[in-house]
Amino acid sequence: MQYRTDRAGNRLSILGFGCMRFDRARGGIDLDKAQAELLAAIDGGVNYLDTAYLYPGSEAAVGEILARTGRRDQVYLATKLPHYLIKSAAGAERMFQEQLRRLRTDHIDYYLMHILTDADTWARLTGLGIADWIAEKKASGQIGQIGFSYHGGSEQFCRLVDAYDWDFCQIQYNYLDEHSQAGRRGLLHAHEKGLPVIIMEPLRGGRLVELPPQARHILDEAGGGSPARWGLRWLWDQPEVTVVLSGMHSPQMVADNLAAAADSVPGMLSERERAVYPQVVEALRQSTKAGCTGCGYCQPCPAGVDIPGVFQCWNSLYAESKRAARHDYVKCTLLRPRPSGAAQCVGCGQCERHCPQSLPIRTLLAAARRDLEGAEYRVMRCAVRRLHLWG
Repeated sequence: MQYRTDRAGNRLSILGFGCMRFDRARGGIDLDKAQAELLAAIDGGVNYLDTAYLYPGSEAAVGEILARTGRRDQVYLATKLPHYLIKSAAGAERMFQEQLRRLRTDHIDYYLMHILTDADTWARLTGLGIADWIAEKKASGQIGQIGFSYHGGSEQFCRLVDAYDWDFCQIQYNYLDEHSQAGRRGLLHAHEKGLPVIIMEPLRGGRLVELPPQARHILDEAGGGSPARWGLRWLWDQPEVTVVLSGMHSPQMVADNLAAAADSVPGMLSERERAVYPQVVEALRQSTKAGCTGCGYCQPCPAGVDIPGVFQCWNSLYAESKRAARHDYVKCTLLRPRPSGAAQCVGCGQCERHCPQSLPIRTLLAAARRDLEGAEYRVMRCAVRRLHLWG
């Protein structure tokens, strides 16, 4: 494992464990599976774990796993405050104490304002006394480092970086998003200000792993290796990147990512290797219909639409097998207690208000419906309804 330091001199593993997408079992997170994966990562040198108040069951799962295995002192815990749900510093304090209870700890090493959107939002929070609250928490040792996670444009990101003496920040960044969201401009600005940068969505929610054939062919021609390894190494090649978060769902994924992190250092890529990425990006752009990362912030939909599932099938329709994509769409939207296809959308727009990618979800759902819900699908939908599978 390679390590990079933060402003306080802490050595952080370049590979962090993103705990948003633990696999689930009946009744909640599959704790035994999550524990096996988490411990394998920690034993391999990972020391940065990222969760959040709003990740269903995640904080409690991480807390239980660390408590029952005695690993709390081996890791740095990062979690996030949903500032958009609070109206006072007292409200922040109540949520923070709940997080301590969930995580079974007396302090949070890296605490973030979750999805801080712009400098005006931060000004509103300071008006509520959040800056003073943070100062008290840091002085007491209950918060180690303070930062923010961000989805948005580079201009507002740079303004946010300049608005407060942050200890670190977290951005979505990968070779597909090099010049979108905070982008490389934001990465460099944060680095110039001395901020460690934590990377989320390094593989675009799996989009840079499940590559369409034409993109995979480019990597094979360039020497092979897994798409995930190509994506992670692109990030670790950059000295401005501190930690790359990965949601690891299997022992093999943990092992593969640990192997990639073992020898990844800034400047390791050759010019020939760097030239491969723009070719893959072009192949991806030709086959991507919806830039959804599958984060799930748009869920639950009031009308029951499985928005990430619809978009995954829609992208697959153009990138992979059309037959397989249509078959998956039937399973994703019809073989459930309630229909969850694009046709269920009522246009309320709630999803768009929560989407970190600022996608025009309603417009995209309408297009996905035209492509995926043809005559054969409608016949199957009527058949399922007649079988009373929806009550």
